[in-house]
Amino acid sequence: MTDEYKTITEQVGEGFYSEKRSKFLAFAHHVETVDEVKALLATYRKKYYDARHVCYAYVLGPTGAEFRANDDGEPSSTAGKPILGQIHSAELTNVLVVVVRYYGGVNLGTGGLIVAYRCAAANALAHATVEPRLVEDTITYTFAYPMMNAVMRVIKEMQPRIVAQSFDNTCSVTLSIRREMAEALRSRLAHLSFEQ
Repeated sequence: MTDEYKTITEQVGEGFYSEKRSKFLAFAHHVETVDEVKALLATYRKKYYDARHVCYAYVLGPTGAEFRANDDGEPSSTAGKPILGQIHSAELTNVLVVVVRYYGGVNLGTGGLIVAYRCAAANALAHATVEPRLVEDTITYTFAYPMMNAVMRVIKEMQPRIVAQSFDNTCSVTLSIRREMAEALRSRLAHLSFEQ
């Protein structure tokens, strides 16, 4: 299992596709939670209240285990699935793609719709910046103040990110480190406890 995954930056990727006077406006967002997805969808529905459909797909989690596609009234699997397919083919996660359709008066048929939603989504993702991220584990370690130097030495050597720290009679640090190094960090910190 790898501890890296690909997502997009906070910069919104925008795309456009037009077919037989129907306009498809596409937007690719970086998201971390379903609540963020819901908030963005509510914003798009309000902003484009006069649009016929606001279809979307999202993928969440480092392994892309959580995903959903929604056709918003388009024929089944003609909108959400093609959008989701573009996210999957780009091997991205923590991404929401919304495609807003303004109906042009001419039916596109299921094949036409699939192509339109796929192209609009691909265009939005093409205008987003892809970035690799690390899957990290968070470790909290509590220790007595006299162990401070030993703990700081381990932190300096292994270079985890310090998320939180408090130094009192009992000290504690919360560290974030890439998953493949987490067990080694846990082991080194546990070993310090035995040395005291």
